Amino acid sequence: MKPHPKLAIEVATQLAVFLANRPGALARVCEALAKAGININALATSDTVDHTVLRMVVSDPTKALMLLGEAGVLALETEVLMIETANEPGVLAQIAERLADADVNIEYVYLAGDRRAEKGLIVLRPSDIEKAQGALRDL
Repeated sequence: MKPHPKLAIEVATQLAVFLANRPGALARVCEALAKAGININALATSDTVDHTVLRMVVSDPTKALMLLGEAGVLALETEVLMIETANEPGVLAQIAERLADADVNIEYVYLAGDRRAEKGLIVLRPSDIEKAQGALRDL
């Protein structure tokens, strides 16, 4: 049996921001956040023909939500797990297997990490945050 990676798990607020799918939309959001001193810790996008959903974890989600709302940008918040772990093959497989065994669905996941870094970051939206934390506690 493979040794399990040591995980650092944190519940974080993620913003789902709905933008027009056209040049400059992402730049305007990023610039507004930067001017407000808000750092983007993780980010992923998914697109359709007419809009993009920008999922991001930021340093100050409450401030970012207010800023985006004032600019007329639709943004919703949800809880995700931010998992810092070893940057090595098989880690996500072990996490996914453990969640499946606990009957927790992974609604979506995105990752970040330099290929040379010792640690990577996984942002994961499980169907049940508390159950997922329990299933991953001893990994």
